[in-house]
Amino acid sequence: MKKKQKIFALDIGTRSVVGIILEEIDGIFQVSDILIEEHKKRAMLDGQIHDVPAVAEVISSIKKQLETKHGPLHKVCVAAAGRALKTETALASSNIKGKPLLQKNDILHLELSAVQQAQALAAEHEHDAKGYHYYCVGYSVLFYRLDGEEIGSLIDQQGDEASVEIIATFLPRVVVDSLIAALNRADLEMEALTLEPIAAINVLIPESMRRLNVALVDIGAGTSDIAITNMGTVIAYGMVPTAGDEITEAISNELLLDFPLAEQAKRALQSSEEITVTDILGFETNLPSQEVIAKISPAVDRLSGEISKEILRLNNGKPPQAVMLVGGGSLTPELPGRLASFLELPHNRAAVRGVEAIQNVTLSDDVKKGPELVTPIGIAIAAKQAPVQYVTAYVNDQPVRLFEVKDLTVGDCILAAGLKLTKYHGTPGKAFFVTVNGQDITLPGGHGQPPLIEKNGMPSELDETIQNHDRITVHIGVDGSSPKVTIGELVDTSSSKQIVLDGKPHLVTPLVFRDNQTGSMDEIIQDRDVIRIEWIDTLMDLLTHVGYHDWLEGIKPFRISINGVETFFPVYSGKVFIHGMETKLSAKIKDGDVISFKSALTPTVKDLLVKKQLTTETAIRITFNGEEVFLTKESSRITRNGTKLGMDDRLYSGDSIEIEEQQTGSFIFQDLFNAVEINMPSHSNGNFILLKNGVETTFYEDIQQGDQLEILWPQGSR
Repeated sequence: MKKKQKIFALDIGTRSVVGIILEEIDGIFQVSDILIEEHKKRAMLDGQIHDVPAVAEVISSIKKQLETKHGPLHKVCVAAAGRALKTETALASSNIKGKPLLQKNDILHLELSAVQQAQALAAEHEHDAKGYHYYCVGYSVLFYRLDGEEIGSLIDQQGDEASVEIIATFLPRVVVDSLIAALNRADLEMEALTLEPIAAINVLIPESMRRLNVALVDIGAGTSDIAITNMGTVIAYGMVPTAGDEITEAISNELLLDFPLAEQAKRALQSSEEITVTDILGFETNLPSQEVIAKISPAVDRLSGEISKEILRLNNGKPPQAVMLVGGGSLTPELPGRLASFLELPHNRAAVRGVEAIQNVTLSDDVKKGPELVTPIGIAIAAKQAPVQYVTAYVNDQPVRLFEVKDLTVGDCILAAGLKLTKYHGTPGKAFFVTVNGQDITLPGGHGQPPLIEKNGMPSELDETIQNHDRITVHIGVDGSSPKVTIGELVDTSSSKQIVLDGKPHLVTPLVFRDNQTGSMDEIIQDRDVIRIEWIDTLMDLLTHVGYHDWLEGIKPFRISINGVETFFPVYSGKVFIHGMETKLSAKIKDGDVISFKSALTPTVKDLLVKKQLTTETAIRITFNGEEVFLTKESSRITRNGTKLGMDDRLYSGDSIEIEEQQTGSFIFQDLFNAVEINMPSHSNGNFILLKNGVETTFYEDIQQGDQLEILWPQGSR
């Protein structure tokens, strides 16, 4: 069984109102009836209702006539005039330096800011102080940019500045309100609402074709409405107050015809090679159509020029790829060719499109086909397939009414309420100003949080859809906190080193002083802190820091003052090794170093004299009683602080010694007793004999190297 649905639609134009009955049968639309009636007086101006009762009277007349054929009509589909639409482009930027990666909600916030700027521009251009008197009926993103460079998506991006450029379309609230008022006076309820350019575009230019730069011109009686598509969307709307009446008036003036007769003659020019007219003097004349067209050529040029000028303005100064003409005025003779010439397009790039170009639409036999039916049919179809409705929502307990040309979102409600989300964003935390090693540093506070948005008491995103009577609450975002930074976070992590010192592990970190007091790396910085950080970079810094003062002392050069002359002996100094290699105190230490120490030596007097190649005594070798004996005699006297030193006494760094040369005579027999101990035999009677080389001698006899000395003890008498 076929499913049948009847649609009543009205196209309320400047000069006339078109009523249409459309029946939908399983997705196929059939135009069953159409009725056109002109306004009795100047009730419309540039597509906006200026006299509601007068317009309502015409609507009521059409309604009653159609009801006689099709039964009671209570609901109607209508369109808001495209010429009332305002299109604005706007750019919004945000400083994202140091902020987290951009997320979807951040980008929606940015887009909404751009739409609010466009809304303000629309109000400014219309000298309206309040931007929310305009409904945003849709917007498209033209470009995303990161640090000035165009980018496909801002999600998960980082940089210094993010920006978005949008094109948004707005409709003045007064246009819709006056339209609803006129319908109510005619006892009609608005079943659905669409936009005239969108209606025509939806049936002639499907979305797949909107990537093309095409101009659609709806030429009516008093105005010509223009819509431009490009980049997959409708990018601009416009209107010129010049249309079919301009041509009718030219025929009236040239042929002295009453306006209605001139209108009939204009329509006849398209279908006949010759027309017959009766002028105001009653003379009937047969005229070739081409002759009449030549007479009105200046008017056709004016109409073409005005339309082409507006197309170029809307399209950023360049001609579109093609031009489609609809509406009764599009039948003006030679208009497509003239328009193509003005736009410097090939003549086959401008053409009139009638209802035959609309898919899935048929017309009853008694309905005349033509381009003037495109917009009324489009209104009926578009209003049914994509109806625009009013939705009432509450933002912070204030009611807002939205013009629903798409799925409405929380963001749309906030926009309609005139709330600026930037004012609801939490403020940044207070910055700290600190001084580190004499350099002033600013520590920024935490970023303020975005506003918390709730829908019906539950957290919501900006792109969540809304229903009638939803309640939206916008809470001010949490302010950013003061910076919470430790002193250690200001220091390069590479400044800490793990080393092994004398076989023990040590973690070496910089020294911290805060307001002249010893601090630590994990302390939280406060505003106006004065911080000094001393890095432990060298071996000297390390040994001083860990208290290895004995190493530092031991490493110092070994020095002794000899007879007032300071003399250094490096061989007796302590030594430090890194990974087994001798190292200076100025050497840089690195993570993983293994440091060891070799203690300083304490030499004897004899060691020192050997190093200095000095002698303090003379010696000879003799034989006494068959045994070898060395006899020595001091040639120098060594003292430290007045105290005589022996050969085995230890010397220390910093000692001051004196070496005094002494006169030494020759060795005598008596010197033997300094080297050996003489024991008198028990059998001796106290007498003895001294022999040198077997010859008796005395105690004072000189002896030489190699002499053989003897002491004989004669036996005593009993």
